[in-house]
Amino acid sequence: MTATLMADEAAFENLFPNKSFRIQHKLVGDQRLTLPAILELVKQMPRDRIEYNSGKANVSQDPTTTPLVDLDPQEVVRQIETAGAWMVLKRIEIVPAYKELLETALQSVATAQGFKSLDAAGFTDVQGFLFVSSPGSTTPFHLDSEDNFFVQVHGDKQFAVFDNTDHSIVSEEQIEHAITKHRNIKYEDRFAARGTVNELKPGEGVFVPYIWPHWVKTKDTYSISVAITWKTKEVKRRNDLYVVNSMLRDRGLPQSAPGVKPALDAVKLGAFRVAAGVAAPLRKSEGLRRLIRQVVLGKDANYYYGEKKKSGQVGM
Repeated sequence: MTATLMADEAAFENLFPNKSFRIQHKLVGDQRLTLPAILELVKQMPRDRIEYNSGKANVSQDPTTTPLVDLDPQEVVRQIETAGAWMVLKRIEIVPAYKELLETALQSVATAQGFKSLDAAGFTDVQGFLFVSSPGSTTPFHLDSEDNFFVQVHGDKQFAVFDNTDHSIVSEEQIEHAITKHRNIKYEDRFAARGTVNELKPGEGVFVPYIWPHWVKTKDTYSISVAITWKTKEVKRRNDLYVVNSMLRDRGLPQSAPGVKPALDAVKLGAFRVAAGVAAPLRKSEGLRRLIRQVVLGKDANYYYGEKKKSGQVGM
């Protein structure tokens, strides 16, 4: 198999999956990652898998005051060079052609490490997030709930990633909030010493470990990028506990961080996964997904619909 994602062997041996490092890839020129193909993908995606707003955001953007753009998703793509917009298409693996792209890319990494399958390599719950950004757009400081090979396909970007191994940049409480409420985190100048700013051109990328904060800036041309993500069993377990803790905390019940009380974690996790199993068939409906998010994560969980557009703000 021809490798799709590549890095120095020493990086995989010494850094993966605990530290960030640069990668290279062979997805430039893939027809699935061109504006015409992305426009067709937008037409296929459920509305709750599309999030977009103005690219004129701050690195430390308050999500309640994120500026929006008065365009529908298709027009954002059509006018991306001048729209002043940032857009992400979430869970693109629901479309078979993109599922194949993601799995082929990760399989090349698994094979290079001596694994015969994605599962054997720990690449489970594979998901893809496709970003289209106008020139000069900023993705605010935030963290994500999965490991991520971020690849730059068109245009140039600055991608700044920050070492949060000891949680000194983002605390456990802030991590829980970012995973369950809104991903944005307040940026402070003191973080700079812990960060690495990667200048990315097409064909280049960066590995971003689980819950490592980062901000991204598009440079002088429009940008197309893809986050190729996965969750290990331990990451899925920790994320589920963050969700349970957030639900209980919202109901006035203080909670310990995951791992502090293992026996109680096991009880909470068992109950949550039974409930999640019951709800799983309902998630096939966008309307029910929306309702479940609101019940589980709170009234502002569906902020990406942009329903406060008239006020020029978006909820958390």
